[in-house]
Amino acid sequence: MHEFLPVTAQEMKDRGWEQVDFVYLTGDAYVDHSSFGSAIISRLLESHGYRVGIIPQPDWRKKESIQVFGEPRLGFLVTAGNMDSMVNHYTVSKKHRQKDSYSPGGVMGLRPDMPTVVYSNLIRQTYKHTPIILGGIEASLRRLAHYDYWEDRVKRSVLLDSGADLISYGMGEHSIIEIADALNSGIPVEEITYIPGTVYKSKTTDTAYDPVALPSFDQVRDSKEAYAESFSVQYRNTDPFTAKPLIEDYGTRGYVIQNPPALPLSTQEMDDVYDLPYMGTWHPMYDSQGGIPALDEIRFSLTSNRGCFGGCSFCALTFHQGRILQTRSHESILKEAEKMTEDPAFKGYIHDVGGPTADFRQPSCQKQLTKGVCQNRQCLFPTPCKNLTADHSDYVTLLGKLRKIPGVKKVFIRSGVRFDYVMADKNPAFLQELVRHHISGQLRVAPEHVSDQVLHYMGKPSHKVYQDFLKAYERENKKTGQKQYAVPYFMSSHPGCTMKEAVKLAEYVRDLGFTPEQVQDFYPTPSTLSTCMYYTGIHPLTKEKVYVPKNPHEKAVQRALMQYKNPANRSLVLEGLKMADRMDLVGFGPKCLIRPERKNNDGGKAGRKGHPGEKNSAGNRKGKSREVSGKNFAGKSVKKTIRNTHKKKNR
Repeated sequence: MHEFLPVTAQEMKDRGWEQVDFVYLTGDAYVDHSSFGSAIISRLLESHGYRVGIIPQPDWRKKESIQVFGEPRLGFLVTAGNMDSMVNHYTVSKKHRQKDSYSPGGVMGLRPDMPTVVYSNLIRQTYKHTPIILGGIEASLRRLAHYDYWEDRVKRSVLLDSGADLISYGMGEHSIIEIADALNSGIPVEEITYIPGTVYKSKTTDTAYDPVALPSFDQVRDSKEAYAESFSVQYRNTDPFTAKPLIEDYGTRGYVIQNPPALPLSTQEMDDVYDLPYMGTWHPMYDSQGGIPALDEIRFSLTSNRGCFGGCSFCALTFHQGRILQTRSHESILKEAEKMTEDPAFKGYIHDVGGPTADFRQPSCQKQLTKGVCQNRQCLFPTPCKNLTADHSDYVTLLGKLRKIPGVKKVFIRSGVRFDYVMADKNPAFLQELVRHHISGQLRVAPEHVSDQVLHYMGKPSHKVYQDFLKAYERENKKTGQKQYAVPYFMSSHPGCTMKEAVKLAEYVRDLGFTPEQVQDFYPTPSTLSTCMYYTGIHPLTKEKVYVPKNPHEKAVQRALMQYKNPANRSLVLEGLKMADRMDLVGFGPKCLIRPERKNNDGGKAGRKGHPGEKNSAGNRKGKSREVSGKNFAGKSVKKTIRNTHKKKNR
């Protein structure tokens, strides 16, 4: 049956089912597309003969909302959705966002904070003994004790707070089928302790073979040094070939035990996953509300790979998808692209071909396929490993095939190009193809910063590598006669970024001659190296002390420096320059960021020409005033009075 999975009891009965095997609760709206984790897991279970009912965005205030299908035969599956709910709900300044792209019409408020905990507790109140399995990025990144930025404290494993039985962490295709088969064979959920890619609770440690004991929860809660040590051990045990079981002691509550990660998918397995019978769109029940905005971003995009060996400190991919590259075959991707051209809404433009990093199409070295990634070395940082295979030839061939599909006008690359990997490839073919065929006027790249000190803590290459890339990019554009630009992403307030480094970034922005419309302040999400540094002030892998800009006002100053041209930021920019002892950047020279304030005849401060504080010869302020609303760099709503500059005679 090529249709949506049931979302009501009637739809379940229409299929001839009296009961489902699994009830899948998700914090997202129901979109049956391969870019949504809930669609992949539910369709995969279906392909293995299991009956799945979907409950999207249940009303967590009513028990009836999770009783749509009654009690499932095997268990409940619970996910917060494609995004961490806290990131979905709040900005880095902890202000409520105005739009939820994974809800119908972008409406906020259709899911609670931490749905994995809220939904699971609601299920447990209603069904006392039915197995509950958590999955998705929210649960994956909270599978052990973790620092919670929103409450500013260390919290225990989400497994304990939720009352669930298991976590299927990472990309769960392997583990969820093993869990389903185990439950189906009659194994009690408390005895399912052996599946890679899972976390479980236990009263003893006897179930773990050759485990590593982490510092206890009490220790990591009370000691930042213990927290950093625990994170270091976890980070070095994220590879399926070398990782060992990890044990976290919760005293009288027993133990939380993490099995090693599941093995990466083979190319054939990846192809099978993306060949499942997805409907490719949102459920029709959302049509009247305008659909699901998140689908618009990826509807005409193609997933080419998973995993990332880039190793950025602020990214959670190491803990979720892993560092080993997994790719789909050309045939699988081309088949999906050809099907895409049959969509009446398709205008001839494939928006993206990629993954976490678009131009990764193979493991960084062949050793990873049998022995895993290195525990104490990165593939690209601080410089490319001598064993790195930097080769874009397969990706170039794939892009060429996609361009030739009838009905395809243009194939864009928007999911991010790793410029240091491009520079490591001695063959210029990819950069040439990129410039000629795959950019829509602007190439978005992520150098993140210009200070080598900050880049060191970010796990990014030195600034010189980015400058070399820009030169190569400009050369290729000149050859083609095109005027295409590189638009960089920068981040403020990352651990290691002092005010001196923030000013250095502002000077670079000044020399570029553009003002970023948006500034990304570092967001401490669970299970990243950077978040560990943010909380502890310690680099967990080297144990060195790290300066961390934590004060909200200091973070606002760092953001303001990157948008120094905005008059509303003047006082913050001035404060930052004073803190960095860079008052040489206040003046009238071409290198100055802001102008000095002039004083009027009576010694008071007056604005520059056209400035709201300027007075006319009679001492009256020029023009009429009006109030406008806006937001300052702390994210707070503000009102300010501005005055027009129309000259009027004094009356």
